[in-house]
Amino acid sequence: MHPLPLMPQTTPTPAFAAFAADQPLAPHSIERRTPGAKDVAIAIEFCGVCHSDLHFLRGEWGPIPYPAVAGHEIVGRVTAVGPEVAGFKVGDLVGVGCLVDSCRTCPSCTEHLENYCTTGNVQTYGGTDSVLGGPTYGGYSKAIVVDERFVLRIPANLDPAAAAPLLCAGITTYSPLRHWKVGPGSKVGVVGLGGLGHMAVKLAAAMGAQVTVFTTSPGKAAAAKALGAHDVVVSSNPDEMKRVAGSLTFILNTVAAAHSLDPFIACLSRDGTMCLLGAPPTPHPSPAVFQFIFGRRSLAGSLIGGLKETQEMLDFCGQHGITSDIERISMQEINRAYERLLKGDVKYRFVVDMKSLA
Repeated sequence: MHPLPLMPQTTPTPAFAAFAADQPLAPHSIERRTPGAKDVAIAIEFCGVCHSDLHFLRGEWGPIPYPAVAGHEIVGRVTAVGPEVAGFKVGDLVGVGCLVDSCRTCPSCTEHLENYCTTGNVQTYGGTDSVLGGPTYGGYSKAIVVDERFVLRIPANLDPAAAAPLLCAGITTYSPLRHWKVGPGSKVGVVGLGGLGHMAVKLAAAMGAQVTVFTTSPGKAAAAKALGAHDVVVSSNPDEMKRVAGSLTFILNTVAAAHSLDPFIACLSRDGTMCLLGAPPTPHPSPAVFQFIFGRRSLAGSLIGGLKETQEMLDFCGQHGITSDIERISMQEINRAYERLLKGDVKYRFVVDMKSLA
């Protein structure tokens, strides 16, 4: 007879969880595995609050197993490493983003694009734990254990709390900017000035691009320019939109509500591209085909980034001193933060201080 395989040992870990789509988050205890040979154990210090967390916990992207623990903008300190871990040691400041595993063998994974894993990557929450089975649990917790391949180094010169949103908002905007080769001479538009939009402005400006922000709020002009924008266009004003028609080489559209894309496509130059980052619950109206045909313009999308590119983004932010503009909250304030998030009442990202979680 063959002996049954030993199940990994686990440790109870304090967390904050949703128990139903229509219930507030509340204290909970989850099980984290003890570190395996290639694992890194992390004491979580800060976790950013992403709009995706809210969509997920409310079941707006499909049914989920409750209780559920969100959070994929994680920064903390290494507390233990497995015997085969070579790249990290106890005390290192590290991060965990949206992914904790992937197949590692498909073409996307072998090209360091685990975010596009064709056989199914494992997301930090709401995925299937490849070691314990059952659902993965995110960063609204005191600790996490992750394979070293999916752990990232946080530059020492960055504020750890303000660096947390880089693990999602940062890489989500950095990846398309790099893919479409934004740099000196590029004329970049950013639609929306929220958690994603404000990072897009900072990163594109640091890359040497001329940045134009599109907003429906005239009062955001000063804030946009303080972030590095060179121009601000009130998108609800037809005269303002005409002023920049045909002038932009690349547009990042960060708005997560369905809206007409036509006015922004008209702002692209020949061969320009608009990349969609926001994921609205209902589809955008179909854009006018002739705007693409006559300008050889493109409409595209982008999804976070792979691990190699995410580390590149973090290093770039370290070199340029870029972090997210944040508001620190306690774990006990998360339900109120969600209410404010729905109203757009944050500049520009909430970050949970995990010292508040008992």
